[in-house]
Amino acid sequence: MRYDLTDLKLFINIGETSNLTRAAEKIFLSLPAASARIKNLEDSLKVRLLIRQVTGVKMTPAGEILYKYAKSVFQQLESLHTELQPFSEGIKGKLRILANTSATYSFVTEALGNFLQDNPDVDIELEEKITRDVLAAIRNGTGDLGLVSGNLDMSGLDVTPLFKDELVAIVHAEHELTDRDTVSFEELVDNYQFVGINQDSVLQTFLDERAHQLGKRIHQRVYAGGFDVVARMVSAKIGVSIMPLECTLKLGHIANIKVIKLSDRWACRERYICRLPGRDLPPYAEKFIQSVLDVVKKMGLNDAKAVAEK
Repeated sequence: MRYDLTDLKLFINIGETSNLTRAAEKIFLSLPAASARIKNLEDSLKVRLLIRQVTGVKMTPAGEILYKYAKSVFQQLESLHTELQPFSEGIKGKLRILANTSATYSFVTEALGNFLQDNPDVDIELEEKITRDVLAAIRNGTGDLGLVSGNLDMSGLDVTPLFKDELVAIVHAEHELTDRDTVSFEELVDNYQFVGINQDSVLQTFLDERAHQLGKRIHQRVYAGGFDVVARMVSAKIGVSIMPLECTLKLGHIANIKVIKLSDRWACRERYICRLPGRDLPPYAEKFIQSVLDVVKKMGLNDAKAVAEK
C-alpha cells in the first residue's frame, strides 16, 4: 500500500488537536476534503481509525498505531532534510570519527587541522568515547573511523597501526618517587592523592575501572579540565597524576614535573585506526588516515624510543 504524506500529516494533526476541523485548517484543507481523505484511508486499510464524538474525534487503537508511525515518518524526513542541507550549502561530505581524550589532545587536533584545510568541502564529526564503545560504534556502522588503543579484540575490523604509547605517572620534581624508574598503579593508589582530568572523561573512567578491579578507590584530590591544567596542579604539589606519554610531549613549558613509567602491563598500549571492512567509505576517509599518519611521523610518535627520551 502507498501512503500519501498529506493524509499522514492530517492524521498527525488530528492526534494533536482531537478535532478534524482544526486539523484540516493546519494544512489548508476544507472539512469535506479532510473527511474524504480519512474515509479513503480507512477504506484502504480496512480498519476504523477514528471515533466521531460531539466534542471532537477520538482515535481507535488502530488509529493510535497509525499516529505513532506517521509521526516517526515525519521525524525521519526532518532528519533526512537536516543531513542533506549541508550539501546544498556546498559541503559535499561528512566523516564521523570516534576517539578518546588523549588522542584528541595530542595528535588528532593537528591531523584534523591539516585535513580540513586540504578538504574544505568535508565536515568532521568528532566524538569522544571509551575504547570499547568506539569499537562497538565502528562494528554497528554508527562511526566511520575509530582511534583506539590497548590490547584489544580487533577481529572483524580493518586496522591501521599508528604507534606504541603508554600511560605514565606524573609527579612533582621533588616528590619522594622522583628517583624511581618505575612505579605500579596500585602503589600510587595506596599511597598518594590524585589529580585527574574531567570526572566523566575516557581516561578517568578507565583508571577508576582499574582501581575497582584491585578492590580499591582512587583518592581524587581534584579534577581539572585538561592535561595542561593537571600538569600545573602536579607542579603545585597538589597530587600525582596519570596520563598518556604522548600527551607529556606538550608539557615542556611546565616546570617541576617528572615522568615515571608505570610497571603495569596494561600501561603499554598499541594505538590504531580501525574501520569496518567492506564498508564503502568515501575517498576522503583515506585522506584523513594519511593525514594522521603524517602527523604521527612528524611528531616522532612511531619511534617509541624517541618519545621516551623526549
